[in-house]
Amino acid sequence: MRSSLAGPRVLLRKLREVMAEPINAQERLDKIVHLIAANVVAEVCSVYILRADGVLELYATEGLNKDAVHQTSLKVGEGLVGLISSDARPLNLPNAQAHPAFAYRPETGEENYNSFLGVPILRAGRTLGVLVVQNKDHRTYFEDEVEALQTTAMVIAEMVAAGELEAIAQQGTTIDVIRPMHLKGVALADGIGLGHVVLHEPRVVITNLIAEDADTEKKRLEESVTRLRQSLDHMLASGEFSQHGEHREVLEAYRMFAYDRGWIRKIDEAIRNGLTAEAAVEKVQSDTRAQMLRQTDPYLRERLHDLDDLAHRLIRELMGKNHSGEDELPKDAILIARNMGAAELLDYDRDRIRGLVLEESGPTSHVTIVARALGIPTVGQVEDIVSLVESGDAIIVDGEIGQIFLRPASDVEQAFADKVRLRSKRQEVYRQLRDEPTITKDGIEVKLLLNAGLLFDLPSLEDAGADGVGLFRTELQFMVASAFPRMQEQHALYARVLDAAGDKPVTFRSLDIGGDKVLPYLRLAQEENPAMGWRAIRFGLDRPGLLRTQIRAMLHAGAGRSLRIMFPMVADVSEFQQARDYVERELKHLRQHGHDTPKDLKLGVMLEVPALLYQLDEIYKEVDFVSVGSNDLFQFFYAVDRGNTLVAERFEALSASFLRALRKIVVVGDKMDTPVTLCGELGGQPLSAMALLAIGYRNLSMSPASIGPVKAMLRTLDLSALSEQLLVKLEAGNGTDEIREFLTNFASENNIPV
Repeated sequence: MRSSLAGPRVLLRKLREVMAEPINAQERLDKIVHLIAANVVAEVCSVYILRADGVLELYATEGLNKDAVHQTSLKVGEGLVGLISSDARPLNLPNAQAHPAFAYRPETGEENYNSFLGVPILRAGRTLGVLVVQNKDHRTYFEDEVEALQTTAMVIAEMVAAGELEAIAQQGTTIDVIRPMHLKGVALADGIGLGHVVLHEPRVVITNLIAEDADTEKKRLEESVTRLRQSLDHMLASGEFSQHGEHREVLEAYRMFAYDRGWIRKIDEAIRNGLTAEAAVEKVQSDTRAQMLRQTDPYLRERLHDLDDLAHRLIRELMGKNHSGEDELPKDAILIARNMGAAELLDYDRDRIRGLVLEESGPTSHVTIVARALGIPTVGQVEDIVSLVESGDAIIVDGEIGQIFLRPASDVEQAFADKVRLRSKRQEVYRQLRDEPTITKDGIEVKLLLNAGLLFDLPSLEDAGADGVGLFRTELQFMVASAFPRMQEQHALYARVLDAAGDKPVTFRSLDIGGDKVLPYLRLAQEENPAMGWRAIRFGLDRPGLLRTQIRAMLHAGAGRSLRIMFPMVADVSEFQQARDYVERELKHLRQHGHDTPKDLKLGVMLEVPALLYQLDEIYKEVDFVSVGSNDLFQFFYAVDRGNTLVAERFEALSASFLRALRKIVVVGDKMDTPVTLCGELGGQPLSAMALLAIGYRNLSMSPASIGPVKAMLRTLDLSALSEQLLVKLEAGNGTDEIREFLTNFASENNIPV
């Protein structure tokens, strides 16, 4: 005979009453399993909760031996309950004891029961436990019974997530949902941040799970789905997304899911089983997420992000909430996001941001560049971090080595608090060096310059004791704007930068967009390989109106002063000659109209394309200076995309071949009496800066935070001794590991801080 789950809404209403009673957690769980068993006509109903040690503990039962509660446990993957937890799938068996995964626990008394139905207790795709019903008869439970049990499991999931069960956890155990976690990612911006989670796109908290009227909920769903579809159709038809591109592809994926009948049908079924429309969307998405997270196909996992976003859009539509409207930030906010734009980061109160964690983003993305400029410790490529955290969770961001401690234990928190104090003391030592000369132990003068891109970078010139701005990234102004900045806006920024720098030199880099630097208001053709496509100087030469406007703004700002302009990603001498022609035309225009011009104008190139290595004599005859873009040069030198985790760590800059190439650049520069500066991450790390100084570089440009450590290193460095030994090793063709080991040993033996 079939047991009856025909009235799941009645069960849910009774569960709601139990949830509202002023009783303790164990009493509440005991009442819940009793209610489920009575309404399902099951002889057994049991709840197992996942602990932090990977063990599923029996927390409540109706029908089994009550003495087994908090005594019986199974590891994830062990027994039928463990199998459901690991697979995140329901298990429906007419003869449970015949299943090869069946694990007998004599203390429970369950040997009398044959049929078995178990469903995972899921929240945001995470398994929090398992809900089981059993009967003595051999029978297979019907599909609607499985659905109804999943629906009731969702109510228990909210109870677990709310932390109510912590009070009845056995001494020495912790529930998995609140367990400390250690996660690894990629270090993007140095520093350590201790604080509390703030979701960049906060989840809508669904407080009303149980429906009063299914027909009303279905109507709400239909209306919201219609509005969602219409908004997607409208965006796809608008001019902004009417052409091919990444944004359009994302919206096309959204629309495909929004029109998927299977997705809507599952939500309908959850509503029929007694959930509100928004709770039904949450349940279906949680079930889907649990399955897709266990897929190895990267395409399917990528589609999960699309489906997550669409589900959140639909929930907001149902609840009448817009995308924004965040609460006031805590004073120690750690932002968590899949990804975000530079402008979005700048919208936050920067005094309250202690760290940033991203599921995506690499070291060269513009949000990373801005975070680094703001001094915000940042870790990227932290898998599934958005789903693992809850707003308000304690968290530590270690931007030094790319690790995250979520809900850290007190001893871990104390250790990092001590580490922060140690860093603060170290920074004080660096501040004391600010006014000291940048000279090596054996008397060789070095210039340490600043990489900048925003006005608030400029105070670091004085704070860090930098000798000037070796690279001002003009594209950041374009990235944070909603439209192309007008000439007057560009002029105002460049003038303020020069004012802030005073008598210290500033090198402006012309607009470097393309690749991973995308302007939201600029429609670019989709490229298979954007890093080697239409970007930087190529874009400027093909859009001369934009390049000439920027040049004119720089020349206006530099009137009566010294001005330095360099052009990025030059691959051929002729490209620099074309750019220089535009500068000369703009100078002529200014003079004809009676405008002042710079008293000293120098033009240069950023050497980041290997082709220029074979045109060094020619390019040095044309330019006033050269800046080596070590980030891109390294990427093109080894044909390795640094944003690709599969190959990002395959090669290293401290290899004989790359150091030889860098040495050739500076040797020819010295011969041709042309100044050479190295910009990029390589110059900002004390150990690699040692190598650069040893092969001949005397000008390094880096982030503000790197100047102190590099200055402390070089003031204790006998550069002549290091150079003599390292050049011998480069000539011998020593491998990467041996060169790094040599530099580390040299620093250790000579008490050089690296």
